[in-house]
Amino acid sequence: MESGMDYHTARALLDWQIELGVTEAIGDAPIDRYALPDTAPKSKKPASPAAAPEKPKQVDPVAIAKSAAQSAGSLDELRAAMDAFEHCELKRGARQLVFADGTAGARVMIIGEAPGRDEDREGKPFVGRAGQLLDRMLAGIDLDRTQNAYITNVLPWRPPQNRDPKPEEIGMMKPFLERHVALAKPEVLVVMGNISCQAVLGKRGITRLRGTWEHALDLPVIPMFHPAYLLRQPQMKREAWADLLELKARLGAG
Repeated sequence: MESGMDYHTARALLDWQIELGVTEAIGDAPIDRYALPDTAPKSKKPASPAAAPEKPKQVDPVAIAKSAAQSAGSLDELRAAMDAFEHCELKRGARQLVFADGTAGARVMIIGEAPGRDEDREGKPFVGRAGQLLDRMLAGIDLDRTQNAYITNVLPWRPPQNRDPKPEEIGMMKPFLERHVALAKPEVLVVMGNISCQAVLGKRGITRLRGTWEHALDLPVIPMFHPAYLLRQPQMKREAWADLLELKARLGAG
């Protein structure tokens, strides 16, 4: 043997190691155990909980409407801002925007409720039977939409089946209405019907409110019956005529 150890001595040493509990033979070349890769099973880190999906940001249509309305410096710009407003569901069911009719800058601004079928088709407020009655009412006190009256609605889009506007629909479109009044610069507001009273005055009950001057949007406001109501209740035309005379007196006094 190259080591110079005889057979009997080597066998005696081997038997001694086995007796000590050695179970694995050692190779001829030395092994650096510190240089070996760590083969011990690594404890798995607990999986981090999946990141919760980000909640979609809540859209505030009223805030968006306020910003869009205030950015409008003219009636044409306001119309464009309203036409671009995508947060009112009524727009999806309407044919077109119904903005205004009449003479911008007139002393009297009339605010109706919402477009009906005829208004939705023609794109102007008060063009159906109710509009024809309104024209006759105005003519009785020397007003005419083509000369000295300006007309709009609380909502610019027709509600389905001509239902009443919902409070949230009125709320989101009110900034546009307020800006409309500011840009039109009337001297007097006429609010026709409960929806208009609610939007402008924050009140309902047209039979109680009609004919009594209020103040809103820095202007004198007179509530009146809506012409559509007068078509259904013609016996109320006497009260409507009294309200028109009240409006005429106010304009004459001005």
